[in-house]
Amino acid sequence: MEMLSRVAERVFWMARYLERAECTARVVNVLSQLRMDLPKGTELPWSTLLDVFGTDHLPDSLKLNQGEHNVLSYIMTRTGNPSSIRSSIKAARENARTTRGILPEELWELINELHLFVLESNEKSINRRNRFEFLSEIITRCQTLNGLLMTTHIRDHTYKFIIAGHLLERLDITARVVNAVSQAIDSRSGSNPAFDALIWAGLLDSVSALGAYRQSIGPMVDSDSAINFIVLNPDLPRSIVYCLNTIRMSIKSLKNSEKVIGPIDYGLKRLYYFDAGEMKSEETRRCLADLQDCGERLTINATNNWFLPLAP
Repeated sequence: MEMLSRVAERVFWMARYLERAECTARVVNVLSQLRMDLPKGTELPWSTLLDVFGTDHLPDSLKLNQGEHNVLSYIMTRTGNPSSIRSSIKAARENARTTRGILPEELWELINELHLFVLESNEKSINRRNRFEFLSEIITRCQTLNGLLMTTHIRDHTYKFIIAGHLLERLDITARVVNAVSQAIDSRSGSNPAFDALIWAGLLDSVSALGAYRQSIGPMVDSDSAINFIVLNPDLPRSIVYCLNTIRMSIKSLKNSEKVIGPIDYGLKRLYYFDAGEMKSEETRRCLADLQDCGERLTINATNNWFLPLAP
């Protein structure tokens, strides 16, 4: 039983780290491009990325200088940041290495190749000449890995833990992105609706939902409809409500699931009356913060009931 608990925990965190690496690369890529496309004074500050991915335990150098190079180094390549792209891929590789016997054969090779790619590209990935190619490669390789898992893995308990980890990480980062972008826009001294529409389109793009939004709603993007789309659309794989519903469906047949799914049910009830158009920005951000808390409580419940009490 101890071995099974360890395996469940490792595949859960492998999936989370792969999703974290892909989402981080996508958000950094979009924000970098937005800063080049928008006029000076209308763009989002580089510190927005720190707000998305957490500001706990920032090194002193980053507290003093939150410029482009310092922020991107911390988020993309800093080994001292456990959530950086480099650290996430390294952690995913280690979790896959110790569970490779129950995963698709090609998965270990692809993750190891991704890890080696990051090590080889690490030093030159920050500068603008190489940054977008590096980030696009991370996104493509992570999507390949996730596609391999989704299309070849037998739908057993291992798969259910992979789905739970994958979508929990997606839920968390989506909520963080919406909150950070909303806060950054509200904090500016002035605003321009035309440029703000580009920023909200960028937010949709950063969570891979812009194409789906344009097909479902239309070409023009406004803040309320963008937020509602990526929070409430039950058919969008990147939406928060989709993540909650699919996690619940995946884990409900597992032993002791009734002790774990409480935060999911709370989150779904919290969304029942959610409407960004009817809420103030502060209310919207508070609700999304509550949903992040649901994900954290769900992880704690899973650890207490299914995993050994080990740090991920």
